[in-house]
Amino acid sequence: MDQKKLLTMEFEELKKVWDTQNEAPMYVINTDAMHRIILQRKSQAGHIANISELLALVVNGGVGIFLFVTILSQRSVILFQYVIAAWLLLTVVYVALVRITRINNNRQFDRSMRGDLEHALATATHQVRLSRLMRWNLVPVAVFLALALWERDQSMWLTLGILAFFALAFYLSGWEHNFYVRRMKSLETLKSKLDA
Repeated sequence: MDQKKLLTMEFEELKKVWDTQNEAPMYVINTDAMHRIILQRKSQAGHIANISELLALVVNGGVGIFLFVTILSQRSVILFQYVIAAWLLLTVVYVALVRITRINNNRQFDRSMRGDLEHALATATHQVRLSRLMRWNLVPVAVFLALALWERDQSMWLTLGILAFFALAFYLSGWEHNFYVRRMKSLETLKSKLDA
């Protein structure tokens, strides 16, 4: 029985020594690993922001230009088609300005672990704002489109079908927006842990 206690005590002491010896190198390894994770998240945030901005520019610009060309080729003037086209092109101008500002602000972050984390967080915050803007942008586009269809005396079922499509798009964009919010919050949590 005494030998069993002695073995247990020795094991506990060996475990304490082992734990204290292993603590210092783990922090060095974890710092390097953490910086790699931060760089990876920064790269992902920048990639997602680029794709989202370019997609918004191409889709809104393409549809806006297409509507203006279509309107000019028609004999009848439909006010709300002009409104939709102008709205989409104004959205393109806004997204382009926001994109230029984001790219210019990238230079203000230093090349340290903290600087890379702040850069990743700023880009993730930008992406959350952009996704919120694009989500709520669906509402005026849907309203203007419904009014344009009403102005052209289109079928009520067509109008309801298009509004249902926009409602589904709004719902799905909320899921996408929440994904970006979770990524931003994980970066905020990581920053608060580093600050502590």
